[in-house]
Parts: sequence; structure tokens; C-alpha cells
Amino acid sequence: MSNRRLPLVAAVYLGTFVALLDISIVNVALPTIQIALGIDFAGLQWVIDAYTLCLSAFMLSAGLIGDRYGRKRSWLAGIGIFVAGSAICAIAPNLPVLLVGRVVQGIAGSLIIPGALSILTQAFPDGRERAGVIGGWASFAAVSLLTGPVVGGILVETAGWQSIFLINLPLGLATIALGAASIVETSHPEHAHLDLVGLALSILWLGALTFGLISAGEKGWGDREAVIALVVGFAGLVAFLAFEARTPRPMLPLGLFRDVRFAVANVASFALGLTSYTSVFLYSMFLQQAQGWSPTQAGLRMAPLFLVQMVVSPAIGRLSQRYGHSALMTSGYLAIGLSMLGMCWVGPSTPYVTIGLLFAVGGLGNALSIPTGSAAAMSFAPRERSGMVSAVINATRQGGTAIGIALLGALMSMRATALLTAHLENAGVANAGAVARAAVSRHDFAADAAMGKDGLRDLFAAAYAGGFHAAMLTAAIVSFVTAGLLAAILAPAEARSARETNQSRQG
Repeated sequence: MSNRRLPLVAAVYLGTFVALLDISIVNVALPTIQIALGIDFAGLQWVIDAYTLCLSAFMLSAGLIGDRYGRKRSWLAGIGIFVAGSAICAIAPNLPVLLVGRVVQGIAGSLIIPGALSILTQAFPDGRERAGVIGGWASFAAVSLLTGPVVGGILVETAGWQSIFLINLPLGLATIALGAASIVETSHPEHAHLDLVGLALSILWLGALTFGLISAGEKGWGDREAVIALVVGFAGLVAFLAFEARTPRPMLPLGLFRDVRFAVANVASFALGLTSYTSVFLYSMFLQQAQGWSPTQAGLRMAPLFLVQMVVSPAIGRLSQRYGHSALMTSGYLAIGLSMLGMCWVGPSTPYVTIGLLFAVGGLGNALSIPTGSAAAMSFAPRERSGMVSAVINATRQGGTAIGIALLGALMSMRATALLTAHLENAGVANAGAVARAAVSRHDFAADAAMGKDGLRDLFAAAYAGGFHAAMLTAAIVSFVTAGLLAAILAPAEARSARETNQSRQG
């Protein structure tokens, strides 16, 4: 890499650090935010999903904005909006204001995250060099995820939960200064068109589906509001795909999915969001709520998940050149699945060495699958569509995260509530269902008089672990199915493409 491009790489890496740092910091601070603002488990899900939902829904349009109006301009605007959203979160006195700030952050993130890959793709046309830089980008992203839980835990315990958002202000301003001086403006306006109807439909279906899943977790699958929201969500998805197939300038070019490699890469990206990205939320809640660790202790205990990813990611470019994208991606999803399957046997008193080893295996899986999936999708489409392609792969991943937080969170909450209700009924506690819901949803242990807080907490920890197991088992199954899909479809397609390329060169 030439020295003249080092400042550009530094700016893009730092921008990614700012956007992703907020995700891991917020996860470890959730129990503290729950107590400070007096919100229930569904509210915690929305604190995460308000960000990821907007990130996914706006990302496709954001990619087009970068292609049309300039990748540098839109990316720097995203950093500035993200700083503003962080300020709103920091001064939030209640859940609604906090969610407004998270929405602003999500919209900004939709400009930042795909914009980073697009800028790197334009700056590094050589495939081998680009793969190395993207591998480094993924490694730096892992640094943000690694430092987030640790720094976040320390900030929460020493300066209050607001500080986890305030830290974004100086980092964001430094990124703007560095990026403005180093990034070269590029655009391809002939390939970009804002699809406002498609944007509205994407927000409708993803928002309705998320609302339905979170409501089902809180009130049950038979709840009228949940059922209506789920029906609207699926209908909205059908309408969105139908409109995108007919409109001449769609924000989601379905023609890209005719390449089976690109289609499978995006299915895998969605599964990665639903499993691995969602797991950070679940791990943080389990360590603090079931095992009783503080925010700082929970952050430190999640470190192997990100540390292994940080160490391995720089080598991914070389490994991809030697073994191909599909082999690394398949191995990555198998490792993620094994890690989550192992989590089905951990409990409130499980020694940390066991959990730490499972985190390390999951980190290896992330290192193999995240940068490889991104690089694969970028290589399966025309270079001039880099902004759109980057947006699509990231939108499917964040969409998977939004659905994963809602779905796996609902499974964990429902299973934990059912188990705790059964435990309390066996112990002869009156109003067992209401006591269980208060404990699982609001972390409220004051409702029980018969057994005392400590007795209820012990039963709660066991039930919470049972809910965690249900979510982990579901995620493990999704990971294994995705690995099978990659091995059965992407690997042969990639091999055929390589043979055709070699034949055309020889001819």
C-alpha cells in the first residue's frame, strides 16, 4: 500500500470504529439503562433494534446516495449525523428520547458502514490488495467491538451510562477532519436513483416484522397486535419485492441476485446478523443477569470473542486468495454454530474457562465469515456498482440483526418466563405468572414476599439461562444450515466461475 493512501485508510477505519463502538458499548450498558430509565425487556430490544432497523432500511438508499452525490460527501455527512444522534442519546431523560437518538444514529450508520467498503473498493482496484485492506478493516472493526464492552463497562460504572454516547463526539469530529483531508471524491450518478417508494416499503415490512416479534415475546404469539404486525410485515415484504421487480430504477436491483454466488452471499450475510451479531446482545444479558457480573466484568469476559477475530482477520486476505471465499465462509459458520451449540450447556455457575473457550471459537468463526462474506459479495458484482453492492450486503446483515434481536430475544424472554413461572408455582408462590413476568421483563424482584429476593433471584438465574439456551440453539441451527448452503451452492458456483475465467484467459 502506498503511503499516500494511508491517511485514507486511517480515516475509513476510524469511522468504522466510531459506528461499531456504539453497538458493543450499548449492549454491555443495557441492564444499567433498564434500571436508570425504568424500561422493560421489550424496551431494551428496541434500544438495539431502533438502530439496526434504521441501519438496514436506509442502507440501500444510502448506498445510492453515495454513488450519485459522491462517496466522500455522503460518508462525511454520515459521521456528522452520527455525532448529533449520540448527543441526543446522551441527554435522553426517558426511553422515547433515547430511541429518537438511536434512530438518528441508525440513519447515520447507513451512510457510514457501506460507505467505508465503497471508498476502499474505489481506492484499491487490485483484488489482492483490496482483500488485504478489507481484512484490515474487519480487524479494526473487531478492535471497536473488543474495546466497546470493556471501555463501556468502565464508563458505565464510573461516569454513568450517558458517557457511552458522549465518547462518540470527539472521535467523530476527529474522523471528519481526517477524512476531509484524505479521501478522494468519486461518484457514478448514472447508476443511482432514489427509490422513495421502495424505501417506504422497506421501512414498513422490516419495522412491522420487528414490532410483531418483540410484541410476541412480551405478550405471546396469540396477541392480536403481534399477529397483525407480523401479517403486515410479511405482506409489506411481498409488496416491496414486487415493486422492486417492476420499477425501472429500483433501490434493490433484483437482477444482481441472478448470480447465485451473490444471492447466497446475501443469505449468509442475513444469517450472520441473525446469529453472530445478535449474540452480543444475548451474551451481555446472560453474563450480567444470569451470572451476576458487573458491566465491566461482563465486557472483559466477552473479550475472547473479539480478540480472536482481531488477531485472525489480517490473514483473511491471503487465506481467501489461496482457498477461496466459500471454504472460509463455510468454516466460519460451522465454528459459529459450534460455539452457540456449546452455549446451550452453560448455566449461572459454569466456570468462565468454558465460556471463554466458546467465545474464542465464535470469534474465529466471525473472523472467517465477516470479511470474507463482504469481499465475496463485492467481487461478484460490477465495480461501478460498489456503493449499491456494499449497501446490499450490509443491509441484509443488519436486517438479520434486527430480526435476530426481535426473534431470539422473544424466544429467550418467553422461555425464561415460562420456566420461572413453573419454578414459582412449584414453590407455592401466589400469582406466579405475574411475578415471573416482572422479574424477566423488568428485572423487578420486589413483587415476591414468600421467598425473599435472594430465593427469587436464584430461580430467575436458572430460568434466564434456560431462555438463553433456547435462543442459542435456534442460532446454532441457523448457522449450521447456512454452512450447508454455502458448501452445496456457493462452493460449486465459485469453482465454475474460476474455471470459466481461466478458460477465457487462455483463449
